[in-house]
Amino acid sequence: MSDPLIHAFFVGRAVAEALNEELEKSVTNAFSELGKFDAEQRERLRQFTIAVMDRANQATAAVPTQGTSGSTTGRYSSVSVDLQATIDELRAEIAQLRVQLQRYRTGSL
Repeated sequence: MSDPLIHAFFVGRAVAEALNEELEKSVTNAFSELGKFDAEQRERLRQFTIAVMDRANQATAAVPTQGTSGSTTGRYSSVSVDLQATIDELRAEIAQLRVQLQRYRTGSL
């Protein structure tokens, strides 16, 4: 190796190959980590969905049903009527609290 120009060429080539290998490893590791992250998030979402459905099923089981016979829509409509009544009562309470709060702020209480 008497010619420094040839030596510099091979050194540059070796550096480029080494950098290419390191870049390939880094990209491979990044995609691997991204795949792991995606799989973990999907598993967490699946577990969250199961937990929510379990809670919903428990809450549904805790609601007393009216009568053992009848159509399904009849049961759901009575539950929705009860739910609507509860919502209406809560809205009325909120309105009363707003009036009291307004009176308190104006000092007329």
